[in-house]
Amino acid sequence: MLYLDHAASGPVRAEAREAMSPFLGDRFGNPSSHHTIGEDVAQALEDARRRVAGVLGMRPGDVIFTSGATEANNLAIKGIAVAALLRRGRPGHVVTTAIEHESVLSSAEYLQRVHGVAVTHVAVDGDGLLSPTALTDALRDDTVLVSVGYANNEIGTVQDAAALTAVTAPRRIPFHLDAVQAAGWLPLAGTGADALSLAGHKIGAPQGIGVLAIRGRVPLEPLLHGGGQERDRRSGTQNVAGAVGFAVALELAERERTDAAARATALRDVFVRRVCELVPEASLTGHPTRRLPGTASFTFAGVSGEAILLELERRGVVSSSGSACAAGSDEPSHVLVALGVAPEVAQTSVRFSFGHHFSGDPAPIADAVAASVAAVRSR
Repeated sequence: MLYLDHAASGPVRAEAREAMSPFLGDRFGNPSSHHTIGEDVAQALEDARRRVAGVLGMRPGDVIFTSGATEANNLAIKGIAVAALLRRGRPGHVVTTAIEHESVLSSAEYLQRVHGVAVTHVAVDGDGLLSPTALTDALRDDTVLVSVGYANNEIGTVQDAAALTAVTAPRRIPFHLDAVQAAGWLPLAGTGADALSLAGHKIGAPQGIGVLAIRGRVPLEPLLHGGGQERDRRSGTQNVAGAVGFAVALELAERERTDAAARATALRDVFVRRVCELVPEASLTGHPTRRLPGTASFTFAGVSGEAILLELERRGVVSSSGSACAAGSDEPSHVLVALGVAPEVAQTSVRFSFGHHFSGDPAPIADAVAASVAAVRSR
């Protein structure tokens, strides 16, 4: 079976499993305990924090270990906006786009519903790009946060993070970058972002571990209260094994990034060309070139996307219809609808996402796509 759903989740790397193993066995201490066993584990946790910070170009104290990307996004968006509300004594204004991950959109909706925070969803163009001009026009005097995805999880479009942060930085507006899909494919240091969210299971670490890296100058109200762990920004006993595995996987992903991106881009382009040649109704979604190296997403007008997925799996190819967090939903992709795709066409989408180490011939995969579409259409 050929697995082409790495945007949803990937396998744990052997190096990460090996690094984690001691902390699932003899090195079981609580890092908050003040004895030698706890201090040994605490040292490993801080080493992991330092290594993550090194890849991100941030300080170790900026790194908060979370349970995953959803918590990291919630903490960034709610934490920054609520801290601003408490400091200012009145709700502010948050800017995002309509194509963000559900955890971003739901966090913004919560702020609006519970705290009276104003939320603006800036329009993107038909390829999913947010222009610096559109972002500038959306900002207000009371804007307290901008939250944008570095690379979209469904269509793979990559934003010009540096150009966007150049808009917010002079105004001292915190900029949160959801970098979950970008890790291992795009540079994470030097984006200008004040906060970045990452997920372990996208880079070869286990599910259940993530990071919010947020610069110390940005006030943050915690979501979880208790023992004051993570410098009082995220209470709860830390997942030390997960943190150690995360650090190892992130370093390896960064080390391989340039070569892996070049290889995946070449394979992806061959795949896209062949699918479009063999399936006339196939339409690539997202930007044709400013996209993640390993991601290709299509709509197939007039054909059920879910039926195509079933046919592909019968032919040994596993892919998805978009975000795993929306799997099973009968609603069309909110991302594609925001791009102007008709809802009935949006429901035909199929996403293929290649991993770092894919090196096969993409032509047979494209042939399987064409055969699957033909089989569904003939019914």
